[in-house]
Amino acid sequence: MHIILSILTIIGLSINSLLQDDQSEWTSLLDKDLSQWETYLSYSHASLNITGPPKDSTGAVIRPVGLNHDSAKVFSTFEEDGDVVLRVSGRIYGCLGSLKEYGNYHLRMKMKWGKAKWPPRLHEIKDSGVLYHSRGDYGVDYWYTWKMSQEFQIAEHCFGDYWSIAGAMMDIRCRIPAGEQSFIYTSSAQLISERGNGGYCRREKDCELADGEWNTIDLLCCGDKSLHIVNGTVVMALEHSRYVKDGIEVPLTKGMIQIQSEGAEVFCKDIQIKPIAAFPDTYASYFQK
Repeated sequence: MHIILSILTIIGLSINSLLQDDQSEWTSLLDKDLSQWETYLSYSHASLNITGPPKDSTGAVIRPVGLNHDSAKVFSTFEEDGDVVLRVSGRIYGCLGSLKEYGNYHLRMKMKWGKAKWPPRLHEIKDSGVLYHSRGDYGVDYWYTWKMSQEFQIAEHCFGDYWSIAGAMMDIRCRIPAGEQSFIYTSSAQLISERGNGGYCRREKDCELADGEWNTIDLLCCGDKSLHIVNGTVVMALEHSRYVKDGIEVPLTKGMIQIQSEGAEVFCKDIQIKPIAAFPDTYASYFQK
C-alpha cells in the first residue's frame, strides 16, 4: 500500500509539475499601463458606405487621430476582482497594436460585450476583432484604420469568422449552404482560396456565451496555418496565409497583433501568449486531409 501511495504521489507531482511548466510558458500581454501596446485611432465614422478618407465641410481630407494620441481614452484599463481589465470604448475606430511581432504562438484572452454602441454601427451587431500577422502601415484597409492582416472576427454570434484585411489571403475548407450567400467553414469541404470566397468566411458553429459572460478566445498560429477556437471549440481552420508583395504571393506567418475598436464597447482580460513549435495532436487532424 505504501508503495502504491508513493507511486501515486510521484505521478501527481509529475502532472502538477507539467502543468506548472506549461503555465510558466505563458506571457501576459496586459498590464494597467498597456506597456506592451501602442494605440492607433483613425476616425469617428458616420456611415457604413466608405468612398474614401473622411472630409470636412470644405472638402478637405481629415487627418486621422493617429499613433499614440488616445486623449478620448478609447483604450483604458481598470482593476476588477484582482484582474486588470481592458476597456475598448469603440467610440473611434482604431486598435491596440502589439509592440512586438509574433509567429508560431498560442494567443488566449477573455472577452465580453459592454453596453455602448456608436455610429456607424448604432443599429448593427456589436463588432470587434483580433487581427493577426499584421504588417505595414495603419489605415490601408476599407475603413482607413488597420494594417494588412488576417482577422479573427469578434462580433455578436459571429465569434471566429474570418475576414481578409487589406488583401491578406487564406485558404479555407468552406462551402455555401443551399439558400445562402456566404461561405461557411466545413471541415469536410474542399479548400477555397480567399480570392474565391470573397475575403470572408463564417465560423462553423455559434459558440458565443450569453451576453455579459466572459468568452475564452484561443488563436493558434503555426507556420502558415491557424485555428480559431471559441470557448474550447474549433470553429475554423485556415491554411496558406500569404499576401502579395511586388506582384508575387509570399507567406504571411508573423506580425503584430491588433485588437479592434469598431463601434462597440468590449472588455478583455487575461490576454496571454506562448510560443508553440507545432499544433497539439488534438488539432493536427484539421490539416490532414
